[in-house]
Amino acid sequence: MRRRDFMTLLGSAAATWPLAAHAQQAAKIPRIGILDDAPMWQALRQALRELGYVEGQNIAYEYRYGEGAPDRLATAAAELVRRPVDLIATYGTPATHAAKEATATIPIVMIGVGDPVGAGLVASLARPGWNITGNTVLSPDLGPKRLQILREAIATATRVGYLANPDNASTLATVAELKNAASAAGVVLIPVEVRSVGDFDPAFAAMLRERPDALLVSNDPFHQFHIGRIMEFLAKNRLPGMFQSKENVAAGGLMAYGASLPDLFRRAAGYVHRILQGTRPGDLPVESPTKFDLAINLKTAKALGIDIPPTLLARADEVTE
Repeated sequence: MRRRDFMTLLGSAAATWPLAAHAQQAAKIPRIGILDDAPMWQALRQALRELGYVEGQNIAYEYRYGEGAPDRLATAAAELVRRPVDLIATYGTPATHAAKEATATIPIVMIGVGDPVGAGLVASLARPGWNITGNTVLSPDLGPKRLQILREAIATATRVGYLANPDNASTLATVAELKNAASAAGVVLIPVEVRSVGDFDPAFAAMLRERPDALLVSNDPFHQFHIGRIMEFLAKNRLPGMFQSKENVAAGGLMAYGASLPDLFRRAAGYVHRILQGTRPGDLPVESPTKFDLAINLKTAKALGIDIPPTLLARADEVTE
């Protein structure tokens, strides 16, 4: 090789190597947008760590907060899209709706949505299509089961209230299923709507006028953001509460039955991993829950003067004493 050709090749390599090295060093780290970060999201982050994702090394998180309010969620979702992020993870129907309205291209992994098909988020559970997949809590299907368990615990409960959020698209199906189950059981269902902070006091007053024997509380994200206020109302008025997640029972609620939220968040990590590896969200079937928890707080039962039947206690997965 002639000296001039060698020097040209050497110079070309010298010029190319730093660029290649820089490109390798600046390899893009996938960014995961999370709407309304809360302690329960730790289960997803932990599961991703177990899959080999280390924050700051090969994954990053962007957090935006909407506190379950539709207008704030819309703003938060739009901010994540502008960031931009590579994937958006959402909990519940309102947050997923906000993300869906904000983007038709960025993958969305939804967690704990009550009725994803009825809410118009996916075409079907088996073939969701579009850019959304994830898992469901089957809220409409489990409502009657909660009512049944509540009546096992309190046989005299013939008037039962239900806090409903009309901004949650899964609510309509849940209320319809509950009304059918209540009618068949000879129970009067009393739905009361709470969609904003200002609705709580009027809703509680309306509830008391109807004199319910117990209250069904949903996992609606907005309601859960204000669960302390709901718990205070129940305690003050000595009203038994039936919840969807055992975390509410640990916080003082009487009882709960529903899909395990930590399990749903852990399983969502598998969706994030597969999508980051190149799988299209629309090709991943929406998962139904496989782990359900029945939790009972005996301390709260005693304070309310309720004797939980031994047969129901024997079926409980978790009993707080």
